[in-house]
Amino acid sequence: MKKIIVIGSASIDLVVKSKILPEAGETVMGDSFFTTPGGKGANQAVAAARLSDQVYMIGAVGNDSYGKQILENLKQNHVDISYMDIIDNEKSGTAHITLFEDDNRIIVVPAANNYVTPEKVLPKLEHFSEGDIILLQHEIPEDTIRSVVTYAQKQGMKIILNPAPYRKLDIDVIEKVTWLTPNESESELLFEHQVEEALKTYPRKLIITQGAKGALFYSDSQQLIEGYKKEVVDTTGAGDTFNGALAVALIENKSLEEAVNFANLAGSFSVTGLGAQGAMPHRKDLEEV
Repeated sequence: MKKIIVIGSASIDLVVKSKILPEAGETVMGDSFFTTPGGKGANQAVAAARLSDQVYMIGAVGNDSYGKQILENLKQNHVDISYMDIIDNEKSGTAHITLFEDDNRIIVVPAANNYVTPEKVLPKLEHFSEGDIILLQHEIPEDTIRSVVTYAQKQGMKIILNPAPYRKLDIDVIEKVTWLTPNESESELLFEHQVEEALKTYPRKLIITQGAKGALFYSDSQQLIEGYKKEVVDTTGAGDTFNGALAVALIENKSLEEAVNFANLAGSFSVTGLGAQGAMPHRKDLEEV
């Protein structure tokens, strides 16, 4: 069976839930606080591993209590952590999340995730082969993204790039990846508000996620694969669940339409519980729908 290799960030989320969003200089009383494993890379790895076997994570944590917690959580979710690095004298990454109404605001401190460099990552990819799927996001250095994409294309590996959080993306990187999965706001920035033209330029490559509405791509004409509506508790991690599930469906040789539908369904489950990983579905959950 072909493998899924997630290369990305791993961190601890520090989450505050509040009915009031403070203005500049204002202090307000929050409703609750909790910590939970996160990071877009780790989230996507857990999402994929709950739906399939043969999921590997390449990333880095600090030599601290948060790092131990991150690695243990990945192991418990059956993610292979053989290629994770532990960085001495560095803190593990953190994400500081405010939940307000049905939305979230996040500040990420990369810390050890800055050590997910080409020099550390590329030798690890020699253990994988043609047809494996690499899943990337933007919480690791830009040079790593470019180096991995170039290497993977030459090796016949498939690449899903989830360009989140937004940063400028060169055309040659877009052309080398197999699938590109921005959300609506990221796609507007990436393509300078020429999204419809971009969809036609990159048919069956550019997949734009639209939350509960579903996901959009172009194939002869514009295709909207409708989403699944569930009661929203916390949207953190919904996009990561979509991408992890998409990788699983594509490694199983589902058509793009089937894969996006599968990913939409998985993403809908993820919003029903607190924390990025809290409500990520297992395979049996999706099969019971």
